[in-house]
Amino acid sequence: MTVSEQKATDRAGPAASDLAFAHHDHAHCSTDALARAEALTAAKGARMTPVRRRVLEILLEEHRALGAYDVLSRLVSEGFGNQPPVAYRALEFLVEQGLAHRIQRLNAFAACVHAGEDHAPAFLICRDCHTVAEAEAGAARAALETEAARAGFLVERTTIEAMGLCPNCRTHAA
Repeated sequence: MTVSEQKATDRAGPAASDLAFAHHDHAHCSTDALARAEALTAAKGARMTPVRRRVLEILLEEHRALGAYDVLSRLVSEGFGNQPPVAYRALEFLVEQGLAHRIQRLNAFAACVHAGEDHAPAFLICRDCHTVAEAEAGAARAALETEAARAGFLVERTTIEAMGLCPNCRTHAA
């Protein structure tokens, strides 16, 4: 790790250590996520087929949200089939199992950083490089639920998406 990377990590603090913007061992990150995914699906009695596993691997290769057709083009190049339902079914499965999230703003999908954990994610989306980081937003969700309750509304699901610039793009823009 370079001095500038260490300083960026130090500024980010420990709470940001699992964000895509923080320096980390990506191979270890992906390997752990795949092992966790296999265990979670098996525990639920679901099956991680070769296509589903490959789609999750594709999402884990970069901390970016990918559209279904981006995923499909990768699957086609690897011989997994060329029909859009192949990608859409696998992506839907991953979302249903809590292994991926749909990023509405980008009409795309990203691997879940906290698969198997009860969490309230917020997505930090870089408007330049489209890197997506998943941050914990439990406090924001609690505040929203409090305000909703005052109006007699019960929040069942929230999605928080914030657009901005990641540390790398901010550095290059300066």
